[in-house]
Amino acid sequence: MQEIDVLGRLLEEAEALLKASGVTYVVDRTEPTHHKFPVDETHLYVVRQIAVPEDGLIHILAAAKQRKEVFDDGIQNQR
Repeated sequence: MQEIDVLGRLLEEAEALLKASGVTYVVDRTEPTHHKFPVDETHLYVVRQIAVPEDGLIHILAAAKQRKEVFDDGIQNQR
């Protein structure tokens, strides 16, 4: 199995690299259990990459980027 490192990349970029290399992969998503911090669902990043020789796949775990918490008036961390 060809090894290609996509850890830390945007999911979109990682998928393009894997497809171009002819690597078969599956993607799972993880989400926070508490929604205390907002996340940006449009920016998914690869947070785990595991090659499984038994099934010949690379298993990718993607997570949304945590957004910077800014209030409507533009001031951060105000309470």
